[in-house]
Parts: sequence; C-alpha cells; structure tokens
Amino acid sequence: MRRRPIPPAIAPFWDGFCAEVGEDRSDRFFEAFHFDDNEADANALAELVLAGVKRATASLVWSLEDAGGSPPEPGALSVVTCWDGTPVCVIETLDVEILPFEQVGAGFAATEGEGDGSLEYWRRVHWAYFGRECERAGRTPSQAMPVACERFRVVYKRQAGAS
Repeated sequence: MRRRPIPPAIAPFWDGFCAEVGEDRSDRFFEAFHFDDNEADANALAELVLAGVKRATASLVWSLEDAGGSPPEPGALSVVTCWDGTPVCVIETLDVEILPFEQVGAGFAATEGEGDGSLEYWRRVHWAYFGRECERAGRTPSQAMPVACERFRVVYKRQAGAS
C-alpha cells in the first residue's frame, strides 16, 4: 500500500485514533472522504456508518481512475467525514470486488444499508449517482460500467461531543 499524507484538517482526529489503538497506523492511511455528492446525503450516510447500518460502499472505477486513483486494498484505513470535512470515524477495508453495475447483487445492496436495503433501491440511486459521475468524466453510463464494491468495518468513532 502506498503511503499517503494525513490531511492537516483530520490530523488531530487521526492522532486520537492512533493513540487509542496504541500505534501509528499512518502507513495504512488511504483517504479522508465524504459519501455522495451533496451535503444532505453525505451527512446521512455518515450517520448510517456510525449506527452500524452501512457497512459497505460502491465507487465507480472510472471516477477513481480519472482522479488518478484506484480502489482501496484490504487493510486500508480511511476517515469518513461529514460534508464539511468533520471526521466521524475510521473504517478499515475488508474486501473489494470489482463488478459490472448489472452484476452487483442484493446481498451487497443490503450491506450498503441505504434506503430500504433492496437491490432495486440500490440500482436506482446508484444509477443516478454514477450517471452524474460519468457526466463529470465525459463518459456514458452503462450496465457494464465497473463498480468497486467495498466492504468495511468501523475501527474508531469520534468521541461524544467532539467535533
């Protein structure tokens, strides 16, 4: 795993995580990010992670590649933030499977924990989101577009009352 710098805005939160686990895990830092492309959904999805409902996320591989990146590898540690950049938790990537959009299954949709947890809901909202991502990248959405299906677990949460 290539080492990435810890963004200064989340460094105090990351330091709290490392202190709690008793070692510097910066060599496993992957990214700090918020879900989705709007404030309401980004914050709601972060809350689902904190509640233990959302234990997976899906990314359009084309978007990752266009940004010069790739999906995380198992063992990677990422900081989930609210829309405004406030860190809420550290997640550890458990596994990542790259699938065509049309092959993402009901089990993954349920683990992602959004909406009613159904595959139908997952397909509807992710088709819309990935469509916006494709538009930004100058691509055309398709049933075969590659999706990185990442399962994760929360390994550290913000302290109650902390920002």
